[in-house]
Amino acid sequence: MKNGKKPTRQQKIRIGQAGLSPENWLVVKNRPDGVMVLLHKHTDRIRVLPPFIDY
Repeated sequence: MKNGKKPTRQQKIRIGQAGLSPENWLVVKNRPDGVMVLLHKHTDRIRVLPPFIDY
């Protein structure tokens, strides 16, 4: 599996806004276009968050 990194404060906020628990997710990739690839700590499930749009 891929090795994820601990999320930063801003990444934790964004993960929480997506309805996920930041304590259970690691950041695999944070692309420049705003897409964030996450890895679950316990189940090794990969999830892709789309870019955050603030209206």
